[in-house]
Amino acid sequence: MTAKNIPDQDNLTDSDSQEQNMPLLSRELSWLAFNYRVLQEAKDPRVPLLERLNFLAIFSSNLDEYFKVRVATMRRLVKLKKKTREKLRRDPAQELDEILEEVTRQQKEFGQVFRNELLPELRKEHIHLINEQECHDGQRLMALDYFRRQVKPLLVPIIFSSNPSPLFLKDQTVYLMVKLVPHEDKQEQHAILEVPTQKHGSRFVELPVEQGEHYVIMLDDVIRVGLAELFPGFAHVEAYAVKLSRDAELDIEEEVSGNLMAKIRKSLKKREKGRPSRLLYDPETPGNLLQALLDRIGLSKDELVVGSRYHNFRDFFSFPKFDMPELYYEPHPQLPHPELENATSILAAMKEKEFLVHYPYQKFDHVLRFFEEAADDPAVTSISVTLYRVASKSKVAKALIRAAEHGKLVTVVVELKARFDEESNIFWGNKLEKAGANVIYGVPDLKVHSKIGLVTRQEGSKAVQYAYLSTGNYNEQTSKIYTDHAFFTTDERLTNELAHVFNFLVDQSHEYNFEHLLVSPFNLRSGFEALIQNEMRLAQEGKPAYMIIKINALQDRRMIQQLYEASQAGVKIEMLVRGICCLVPGVPGISENITVRSIVDRYLEHGRVYIFGNGGDEKTFIASADWMNRNLSRRVEVGFPLYIPELQKEIRHIINIQLQDNQKARTTDNKYWVSDNPSTSTRAQYAIYAYLNDQASDVRRTASEDSN
Repeated sequence: MTAKNIPDQDNLTDSDSQEQNMPLLSRELSWLAFNYRVLQEAKDPRVPLLERLNFLAIFSSNLDEYFKVRVATMRRLVKLKKKTREKLRRDPAQELDEILEEVTRQQKEFGQVFRNELLPELRKEHIHLINEQECHDGQRLMALDYFRRQVKPLLVPIIFSSNPSPLFLKDQTVYLMVKLVPHEDKQEQHAILEVPTQKHGSRFVELPVEQGEHYVIMLDDVIRVGLAELFPGFAHVEAYAVKLSRDAELDIEEEVSGNLMAKIRKSLKKREKGRPSRLLYDPETPGNLLQALLDRIGLSKDELVVGSRYHNFRDFFSFPKFDMPELYYEPHPQLPHPELENATSILAAMKEKEFLVHYPYQKFDHVLRFFEEAADDPAVTSISVTLYRVASKSKVAKALIRAAEHGKLVTVVVELKARFDEESNIFWGNKLEKAGANVIYGVPDLKVHSKIGLVTRQEGSKAVQYAYLSTGNYNEQTSKIYTDHAFFTTDERLTNELAHVFNFLVDQSHEYNFEHLLVSPFNLRSGFEALIQNEMRLAQEGKPAYMIIKINALQDRRMIQQLYEASQAGVKIEMLVRGICCLVPGVPGISENITVRSIVDRYLEHGRVYIFGNGGDEKTFIASADWMNRNLSRRVEVGFPLYIPELQKEIRHIINIQLQDNQKARTTDNKYWVSDNPSTSTRAQYAIYAYLNDQASDVRRTASEDSN
């Protein structure tokens, strides 16, 4: 089977009568509901104050990407011919209106949270974020001096001429539109300048501490302090912030026809010049000043979105770090795995048993050791791995480079279509190729989203395979904030099938019937459907039947239909869905046996776990795949079973903790979840850390005894 003739198994149309009556939530509004849960964390007074600022930054960053990708796509759909639009399930124009209405509501609330809650709370903690008008004379003089020395040399103002010549604004960059009022009865002039955040290195400038009070001013306002010097000869100068978001969808075919890398590089250059998807502006901006800008960048008022005085709140990730530990989350140092930590060899330990590691609670170092040991072990003959997103200074990629330089057969599947990571992946692909690795840039028609690795070691006359399978990327940076599960195994049932996955990735024509792994686009969908049907059969026989599904997103209509049918058959279904959820739980006669909750806390929930009752002999799978149409039909994903009862029990315990969360779990309408025993307070991420910390205590106790 080749990638090109794999059928899209979810190509449903409005003619599918069974689906027409299915209750479904809008994918777009469901995502906005998830981002609102992020905003709820910024509102929550139980969250440490400076962490609440971080959640505002996350909310803003998420919304930026949403406009660059999803809203940009919706705008393209609106411009389709009428006959083509009629084939869509929903009118894109109506949905776009609903999106913009909800975004406006959330942004209004965002501004209220920042101005009316966080700024006053910061002042109570002796932290003052002041603007140019709030500076006293001494601070203003210091800001002006700083402007002259550090900021003015970075500014390149553009004064608008009488002829509205085209103007290009960079994506996701804050600009100040400047109104220049002359001394005499002359015509008002306009100018624009970029706020040089990247060149300056930060959006914030710390002013001297005064009697224990900390003062911070934004770079925008430092510029406002010096505007008169930047534009001499005018009676009055005013500045208003704007920011443009551009379409970030890559205009490429999902196939390797010619040089895919060349296409990606070309598209990355276009991304900077992508079609504008929104222009955020300060609501105080004079109408004639805003119109002058629209005329020059070729936008209509339809693309305007009311913002605030400041844009790019994602820059609050770099808000000054004060020595005030009480304003941050209590430290959660990454824990050692109770057995891998003291293992002299990861590979030798894997020969004895299988291991699960849970990030970010436990160390990512065990993954690094796995690849570094394989790179340096003379008995290791080959390493195969898929790279989707890696750290900027990836130790995993460096270990693979070293392995290739040592003469090992290194095969690396680099996904060039990992949105916003394309440039990084091209960089590491080039490095690996130069080292002698066999680099494969994706698969025709499919995106390789699986997180797998396979090491082959020659042991006497036998080649032994060591496998690593995970829900998370090979990224030591995100492993500190994304919750994921990783599996180390030498089970030949799994390693043999994983080898067949890599064979397919290499030649795209390999055929194999998987019996243990669930692999998209081959048997992942059908495998899950069979597991669901088994639970339905048990329920119809009057036996206990249940499923526990933890995923990031649920959008695939066929899977939703299967869940509705299972609910109607009497199967109890508990779901943990972090983000998009198009399924509607609790509908009488349709989904009354389904509950859905979402956990948003200090870490980003990212792992996918599937548990099926199976008549008392539970089946447990961990996977890289969500239940989105793209994961099930148009990506290479791998789900793997846990066969060892000890590991099944471990993952089940973690999932049980999450099902008990009544502190950070929400329902689909963003209300906090009330558990069956509301008198018991459970915050899942903290309880999981405590559970794994208890396991790690044996390591610390052993280390202490050894040192004595």
